[in-house]
Amino acid sequence: MIEQLAMKETGRIALIQHRWTGDRQSAVDSTIGMIREAARKGARIVCLQELFHMPYFCTSQDPACFHWAEPGNSPTLARMSALSAELGIVLIVPVFESVHETVFFNTVFVFGSDGALLGRYRKKHIPQDPGFEEKFYFTPGDDGWPVFDTPLGRIGVLICWDQWFPEAARILALKGARLLFYPTAIGWLPAEKAEWGAQQHCAWRSVQIGHAVANGCFVAATNRVGTEGESEFWGQSFVSDFYGNLLAEGGPDKSEVVIADLDFEKQDGFRRIWPFFRDRRPELYGDLGKQVVS
Repeated sequence: MIEQLAMKETGRIALIQHRWTGDRQSAVDSTIGMIREAARKGARIVCLQELFHMPYFCTSQDPACFHWAEPGNSPTLARMSALSAELGIVLIVPVFESVHETVFFNTVFVFGSDGALLGRYRKKHIPQDPGFEEKFYFTPGDDGWPVFDTPLGRIGVLICWDQWFPEAARILALKGARLLFYPTAIGWLPAEKAEWGAQQHCAWRSVQIGHAVANGCFVAATNRVGTEGESEFWGQSFVSDFYGNLLAEGGPDKSEVVIADLDFEKQDGFRRIWPFFRDRRPELYGDLGKQVVS
């Protein structure tokens, strides 16, 4: 079901960043408490972090970790659907999805304010780095680039490593997304933090702010906090507007609800005086369809 509601001039969103609690049930319960807090504060859309109710198990290649996967009709997702309807909010829920117990995706399910499933997005870009062994677990997404109509307008959702690819953000903006969400699990490794930590965080935030400016979109990234294995997740979930202004930002080490108010009338004004889409030259961009350009 798609929500065809009138666009509002302003709207409030929330990002939920938290540390791993130690077991799936307490992670779900604590997250639901934070979702309720966000709804009490007036958020119309609430976005959870990547793999929200499990540890970030991708630090190593371990077949036992496939037990964290769940099908699209899991009890957790049913509970989130019911919560969306109860609170009247749009809820973005990232999970480790199992399909026929043979194929596994890093997936976001988007529930409308009536609890209906608006759709899903499966992570397209899968990293493989020390501490981020995701290619062992996740099949690259096969479901295109969906957008979702909500009471705050059309939104797009991408996941973590997708953040670094401008093509993904551009496609969603071309399909009418006014707001891009990035559920995330990113952090530092001990051997790198002292020398590279500040620069890594700066690059992460800057590239997403660039997507916001280049596409005239709001961008909202929600990241985990806490140390799991050797990974120290840096939190600092944030919301940027289309000028690159930070509208809200979480701390580096605590579980919290990050709230931001969005001015869509101001966004319309930006898109009229910075007409990037008018001046695009898609007939010249054919090389983007190639892996390497010589």
